[in-house]
Amino acid sequence: MEELVIRDADVVDGSGSDSYRADVVVDGGRIVSIVKEAAAAGCQRPKARRELDAEGLVLSPGFVDMHAHSDLALLRDPDHSAKAAQGVTLEVVGQDGLSYAPVDDRTLGEVRRAIAGWNGPGDDIDFDWRSVGEYLDRLDRGIAVNAAYLIPQGTVRALAVGWEDRAATPQELDRMRQSVAEGMEQGAVGMSSGLTYTPGMYARDAELTELCRVVASYGGYYCPHHRSYGAGALQAYEEMVALTREAGCSLHLAHATMNFGVNKGRAPELLALLDEALAAGSDISLDTYPYTPGCTTLAAVLPSWASEGGPEETLRRLADPGTAERVRHDLEVTGSDGCHGVPVEWDTIEISGVGDPALADFVGRTVQESADRRGETCWETARGLLLADRLAPTILQHVGHEENVREIMRHRVHTGGSDGILQGAKPHPRAYGTFPHYLGHYVRELGVLSLEECVAHLTSRPAARLRLPDRGLVREGYKADLVLFDPATVAAGSTFAQPRTLPTGIPHVLVDGRFVIEDGRRTDVLAGRAVRRTPPA
Repeated sequence: MEELVIRDADVVDGSGSDSYRADVVVDGGRIVSIVKEAAAAGCQRPKARRELDAEGLVLSPGFVDMHAHSDLALLRDPDHSAKAAQGVTLEVVGQDGLSYAPVDDRTLGEVRRAIAGWNGPGDDIDFDWRSVGEYLDRLDRGIAVNAAYLIPQGTVRALAVGWEDRAATPQELDRMRQSVAEGMEQGAVGMSSGLTYTPGMYARDAELTELCRVVASYGGYYCPHHRSYGAGALQAYEEMVALTREAGCSLHLAHATMNFGVNKGRAPELLALLDEALAAGSDISLDTYPYTPGCTTLAAVLPSWASEGGPEETLRRLADPGTAERVRHDLEVTGSDGCHGVPVEWDTIEISGVGDPALADFVGRTVQESADRRGETCWETARGLLLADRLAPTILQHVGHEENVREIMRHRVHTGGSDGILQGAKPHPRAYGTFPHYLGHYVRELGVLSLEECVAHLTSRPAARLRLPDRGLVREGYKADLVLFDPATVAAGSTFAQPRTLPTGIPHVLVDGRFVIEDGRRTDVLAGRAVRRTPPA
């Protein structure tokens, strides 16, 4: 007898088609049969060792977080309710060009310092891996939800070139090609870049094109955090479209927003650009989070020249008064490339987390507010905080536009991504609320998307981008990564004031046919594993 029958569920199967009522039978980690209500009339209904009454609940495929920063959280926190409770059953990590494989001892230390604001310093982690394959093997020991990995181009560049702003030599480019090929062979699904973060931002287009050719040869995709989301946003999108077209590589645009005042109301221009490229044969998708503020580190807004050489060199420059004044001028007058070419507005930058608990008074306040309280200029406050916390502070950047958010999420190649940084005392609520916020706010309350459309955005579309042949749909033979939610009550509990509050209306989540959330509570099940690239047919 099979393990589980989910009885009388309203199935929204991820295809975008209308829902239907059915009994769904799960066994051995897969969906083994689906008996629709009409077919069951007059017939014996399926039985199993366990029966779950799903009356009033929607059954859908588990949600795919196409942009996650859980690289260490998956290892540090077996509970991982931040994602499991949202109905997320697969996360894509290795984002924005910086992560922890492939590395050697030198670059591991450098990367840990550079992205401590994203993932913490990692002092509680046993870094017993160096290659992509070894990291994926580490995930296979058991995690809360599944995870796929993107090769981080910035880390690859740090390995081969270092943190200098210069072109790679032919030998260094060969080493980078080899690193990318090895990572793809070991199971990565593609490559990411952080082209406003060092050292990835130092790569010229020709270098990125060569690496994308390698990714394309393995059937993977390129996922850039491109060179500007502000003053040069449209040009930056055009650059990525042209680059991947030349490389013959699929393109997935990370957190594809149009932010800052210069881009208010300009989402249709971005979508027209993408429609033209799609009509010409480009393979493009994108992800967004359903909120207006962004989230990154305070150090990320610095001009790229100030970060050349790595974190220690950045700190040295900030400590020097003359050099620090140059940084201030670029930030406040010119508009640094780290701040997307827009002069910084300190009243939009809220400190969301610090590494040193002694600095907790900054959290929840904008730089402007803290400066006013301290009787300092905003730059004095920001500079002092960066030095005191050794580049660790994270920020919320309140620069988005609601009309752009809604316009982009309607597009036919859109998928969902939380871009959720789980560190800090006051993280962005998207880390705990992205997926129920789509379902509760944008589907039920605003009607921006129908329920069937939204579920497709969060399930089958990302599964297709990841080339996963047995995920993303409620189909017989597919993996039983499933979520049951109440469409009348599902909502994000997280807010900007209380960002770690778990969602409501999602009582059950299954990974590999096993309950990781049951009756609204996290179980002790660690059914997640690394999801490796499926070789092209």
